[in-house]
Order: sequence, then structure tokens, then C-alpha cells
Amino acid sequence: MSFPNSVLPAPNQVQNSQNAIVSGGGTSQNGKFSYGYASSPGKRSSMEDFYDTRIDGVNGQIVGLFGVFDGHGGARAAEYVKKNLFSNLINHPKFISDTKSAISDAYNHTDSEFLKSENSNNKDAGSTASTAILVGDRLLVANVGDSRAVICRGGNAIAVSRDHKPDQTDERQRIEDAGGFVIWAGTWRVGGVLAVSRAFGDRLLKQYVVADPEIQEEKVDNSLEFLILASDGLWDVVSNEEAVAMIKSMEDAEEAAKRLMQEAYKRGSADNITCVVVRFLTNQGISSHSSSSGGANKAIKK
Repeated sequence: MSFPNSVLPAPNQVQNSQNAIVSGGGTSQNGKFSYGYASSPGKRSSMEDFYDTRIDGVNGQIVGLFGVFDGHGGARAAEYVKKNLFSNLINHPKFISDTKSAISDAYNHTDSEFLKSENSNNKDAGSTASTAILVGDRLLVANVGDSRAVICRGGNAIAVSRDHKPDQTDERQRIEDAGGFVIWAGTWRVGGVLAVSRAFGDRLLKQYVVADPEIQEEKVDNSLEFLILASDGLWDVVSNEEAVAMIKSMEDAEEAAKRLMQEAYKRGSADNITCVVVRFLTNQGISSHSSSSGGANKAIKK
């Protein structure tokens, strides 16, 4: 099936407003993957998590784009990244031919443009990003910050991103080489302020807190069962192995995302909680019409 270089119809998304709990999902037009998301402010009074789930057509290929963005210092950076990162990526001239470099360029360009838009703001804002791009039989996971991507392959939980913490040897060295410092202030922090070593935004710390993503590629084959993207509101209280075991038998990706979110809340997560689950389907016969089903956001109870 051939598609033009434009966004394909996808389930309607209404981004979280304060105190809203939302979920939704859909299936790709070629029936190769389904996805679901669930997002909640959790125990916090404000919402700084954002997410994006898209199925687009690029150069005749169906492409899946999924992301979780956890803001700090307000919601501005996370909201900006949600609105712009994937558009910048699919419009990159090398998106298909050199996807890794396109992802890296899109991350850094989005960061630069956000910083330009922040000139009039006195308060610094930043955001993590954990994204997964599906192109053919390739899954490319990119990450800055401490949101995380975990896959289930052959029944095993495998982290496919690394949390960027200032006390990691290489991250600390990079920060110090740039003239910065890392100290303990309740946790390890860049300049005594920020608990992640890579992020979008954070203008006042920018020379130390970069938006260069670490990118890992995985092959989509019969052993790859599903992917979890989530903010640290999940990972603070649920291990990689627990998360995978919890949803391994759940075929509905939206229900799986809701299950993870609700479990994190039940375990006392003190942060906003956002989860995206992408399930890789062995049954290729799913109707293309299913891409528009199940996509409406729904309020769910804690």
C-alpha cells in the first residue's frame, strides 16, 4: 500500500490537562503493531508529563512514532517537544535513508528552537524524552533523561535506553570537561540543581545538560513481543522485570498501559505517570480499519 508524504489519520488525541486521566490506542494500517497509552498526574497537583503516539506515511512506508516527555520546571519544554519533535523528524530529508542521524538532528534542532522561544522567560524549563520509531523491521529507541524504554524479547525484559544521571562516570566526566560540576543535594545533581544529565531546554545549564540522544536499534522479528515507554513515575516504583511480567499476557495495549499506570499509583509513586505500550503483532491479517478503533481518549478511574 502506498501513502503520500503526509500524516495519516490517527486516533484523536487530547493531551492531558491538569488532573485529567486519559488513555487510548490504535492499530497500524498494515496490522503489524498496536499501541496504547495511559497518563495521569498521579499524586501531584500539576501535570508536566506529555506523550505522542502517531502513525504516519513517509515515502510510501507506514511509520510508527511514540514518545514520552517528562517536564521539569513547568510543562513548557515537554509540551513544546511533544508538539514539534516528531514533525521535525519526519520532515528531515534523511529520515528514511539515515534514520539515526535524522533522529539526532531532530532532537538537537528541536532543543535549539525551544531555547530560542524561551528568551522572554525568566524561569528555566526542561524535559526528558524517550522515543521509539518503527520503520519497516527496524525499531529505533532514542533517549535523553530518565524516562525509559524497555522491550520484552523472548519473554525477557531488556532495557533499550539508559537513564542519564549526573553520577554516571561518563556523564560526570562530560559535564566536568565542559566546566560544570556534579554534587550531592538529596540526589546527584548537575550544578546542585538538576537530577538528570541530558534534557531538552534547561537554558542556564545547557552547556552541561545536552539534548544529544543515545540511540539503540532493535530488529523487529518474531521474538520481539512488546515495548514499554514510560516516565520515571512508573520506573521509580516498578522494575523493568516487574513491568514486563505484569502485562506479558495482556493483548490489548491500552489496557496494558493502564495496568502499569494504575500499579505505579497503587505502589505510591509520587510523580506524574505516563506509559505507552507498543505490541508487535504476529497476525498480519488485522483489518486496516482497526487503526481508527479504540483511539478516543477515555477518563479512567484510579
